[in-house]
Amino acid sequence: MYRSVFGKVLARQLLLAYRRPAAVLNPLFFYGVVVLLMPLGLGPEQRVLGEFAPGLLWITALLAALLSSETLFRSDYDDGGLEQLVVSGDSLYLASLGYVVAHWCLTGLPLALFSPAFGQLLSLPAQGLGTLALSLALGTLILSAFGCIGAALTMALRRGGMLLSLLLLPLEVPVLILGAGVVERAVNGMPIDSLISILSGLALLALALTPLAIGASIKISLEV
Repeated sequence: MYRSVFGKVLARQLLLAYRRPAAVLNPLFFYGVVVLLMPLGLGPEQRVLGEFAPGLLWITALLAALLSSETLFRSDYDDGGLEQLVVSGDSLYLASLGYVVAHWCLTGLPLALFSPAFGQLLSLPAQGLGTLALSLALGTLILSAFGCIGAALTMALRRGGMLLSLLLLPLEVPVLILGAGVVERAVNGMPIDSLISILSGLALLALALTPLAIGASIKISLEV
């Protein structure tokens, strides 16, 4: 039963995304547009673009993940699916974990896979491209976990986007600093094993602990 509720939630979210491809394409489109506009603001000089690329790419990924979090639970909240989930007796912990993994598969993973191409557009040195993809794969998993907490808390609010941003940014900024720092160290030829280990540990910790907070947030929102 516990395995099935995780699989059902994950499969349902992926199926909904398949039927509404904008859920996957919008974050990528936003990411691509911002990356293409950056040279207009910073100038076309490759050295300048390459110097700012790690931070800019990570900031854009954070904003893309944040924008895609607002409506994560909205459809299930409106159609009563979340209420049925709570009263069904299934594991709310594993259901919440399914939401986190689904959000990461639909936003963070595509961003990580396409990030080397976006990095090349900003003249990011070749030695930093692989590290960029790896750091985003780990970091966006943490961002998805935090995003699910904020989305669960604000799903009962019709215009909770601003509140969601205020809730999540203090939690997500340290991940941004760490992720961009990993890429910068790789570009400069410095060792990154310790920072990658920290990111990996934080990702595992987020997967283990945030479903507890998400489940509690769902119950709180359903009582509003």
